[in-house]
Amino acid sequence: MKYKKWMVVLVVGLVACGSLGLTYTQTDQKKPEPVVPVEFITAQELKAKMANNEPVFIVDLRGPSVFAQSDKTIKGSVHTKVRKVASRLREVPRDREVVTYCACPADEAALIGARSLLANGFKKVRVLKGGWNAWLEAGGQVKAKPKT
Repeated sequence: MKYKKWMVVLVVGLVACGSLGLTYTQTDQKKPEPVVPVEFITAQELKAKMANNEPVFIVDLRGPSVFAQSDKTIKGSVHTKVRKVASRLREVPRDREVVTYCACPADEAALIGARSLLANGFKKVRVLKGGWNAWLEAGGQVKAKPKT
């Protein structure tokens, strides 16, 4: 008899704890942040802008290992880490066009960087569709990477 009473108390206790846990997790959940839409630019479009001397600020967001393995970068680009992109570009006017690129299969780092810039007040930010590989395939201008 004692065994049954303890089992009932234990089961009731577990059910009560479980329902309390569900209550807290349901009310404490945050709504997901809205995804900021980002526009893309093709390698051909960027090449045309550069040929016409249009003011475009290009940000290289390739990861450290990929960047270290390469000896070139897009002409005129600045390399930075994704998490530092907004603070690194403090001196760039917010209304100037900024193009981000990376070497990711689906432009992930470039998209994250672009969203960060848009969230920090930049007005016109686009991602180079296909990134570094698309630029090389299009025969875009490159320069030797600065020695660090």
